[in-house]
Amino acid sequence: MNSRLTSPRALVIALASAGVIGAVGAGAYTSARAVGTPTTNATAVAPAAMVTLPDFSTITSRDGPAVVNISVTGTMKASDDEAAAEIQGIDPDDPMFQFFRRFQGQINPRGQQQQQREVPVRAQGSGFIVDPSGIIITNAHVVKDAKEVTVKLTDRREFRAKVLGADAKTDIAVLKIDAKNLPVLALGNTKDLKVGEWVLAIGSPFGFENTVTAGVVSAKGRSLPDDSYVPFIQTDVAVNPGNSGGPLLNTRGEVVGINSQIYSRSGGYQGVSFAIPIDVAIQVKDQIVATGKATHGRLGVAVQEVNQAFADSFKLDKPEGALVSNIEKGGPGDKAGLKAGDVIRKVDGQAIVSSGDLPAVIGQQAPGKKVTLEVWRQGERQELQAKLGDASEKPAKAAKADADVGQGKLGLALRPLQPQEKREAAVENGLLIEDAAGPSAQAGVQAGDVLLAINGTPAQSVEQVREVVAKASNKSVALLIQRGEDKIFVPVRIG
Repeated sequence: MNSRLTSPRALVIALASAGVIGAVGAGAYTSARAVGTPTTNATAVAPAAMVTLPDFSTITSRDGPAVVNISVTGTMKASDDEAAAEIQGIDPDDPMFQFFRRFQGQINPRGQQQQQREVPVRAQGSGFIVDPSGIIITNAHVVKDAKEVTVKLTDRREFRAKVLGADAKTDIAVLKIDAKNLPVLALGNTKDLKVGEWVLAIGSPFGFENTVTAGVVSAKGRSLPDDSYVPFIQTDVAVNPGNSGGPLLNTRGEVVGINSQIYSRSGGYQGVSFAIPIDVAIQVKDQIVATGKATHGRLGVAVQEVNQAFADSFKLDKPEGALVSNIEKGGPGDKAGLKAGDVIRKVDGQAIVSSGDLPAVIGQQAPGKKVTLEVWRQGERQELQAKLGDASEKPAKAAKADADVGQGKLGLALRPLQPQEKREAAVENGLLIEDAAGPSAQAGVQAGDVLLAINGTPAQSVEQVREVVAKASNKSVALLIQRGEDKIFVPVRIG
């Protein structure tokens, strides 16, 4: 490159002269048009709007005082090894703890029975004020097992806080301090939040109070494998231990989420953070303030993801919905007429794209509410009415299936169940899988599983299974198997 173009300013001037970028002002870097696009006087290209990065200083100075630092003290039960390591300042998750445990014989001599003892626990988190009378929102995990909670304001005042209530399903807790005329944060609307929009977090990472970090919204409606009822907001905002419970704000200074979790292999920030939508948090907060607890609806079904293999098997136009693999007898789903093999696609008109959407949508409804379910059954759309139960009575557990699929024939060795085996498995029909090979084994089917149905057809004989496989027009079949007390669908490629 010519030495005259080595400085950034000289390079910009040269590119602007060549028509590669537009010069809309001193120091502006904006894309104008594609390289080589011809222009004429009649079709002149208008300069692109100059992109301005947001300035969060106003929001920080105005809203920072409403963000608080939370210190928690409590106790937990730990074994002798864990207690000794804790006393010497070694975290049980630290690799050095294993060294300590193996070679410090005086802590737990070989053959000595492990004893449980109370170990002091101290933790820090963040929160924010939503009412001038002292109502504060934070994460439930921040104050879990707390015996004493202290709230510190930015003006250095400290207050002993009362935990009004905590909801583990949404990870929301509400605190109350004895104070008046406190600064509060304005609340936004998560529905208006856009992917790619700038957001910032204020909190106390690693105890550094009132720290500000910024980033963008990476995705919305994320489902995490933690049995929660939250459609998380994913961001790339730097969030670390101590940020939990702090606000996620938009460029107008409105709270759109509560920073709750990170994805990390190191224990620290690695570019993926998750926040609870403020709409969910306020709904839970209002219940806790009014009654001291939060309630959630329950459908009483176990569901799993619909992948492309399942979509092919059930003749769905695309792999969306929640596949019902098991139904609680006498539960709300059972009473509504749901069956194993149904794919729930909508709840009260709201689309269910992934299986994790279902518990999030149902969990935000009140127990006793009637909802309309749109399901896909045997290649046809149906509507069912369900009256939701209370999640606190018996929460439904989602089935997990990370099935690999293979090629070729089904690869199952089957035989009818004996009467005693039917009684032990608590099934009326089914075939015992004596051996699984080829694509079935690759899909996760195991010897000892009970085949209950194939493509929604009850498995009553080996011949019937052969017929269903022979008639299958798709490249895969869906097997409903029972393993112990669990029922789950497994897609198996046969093409």
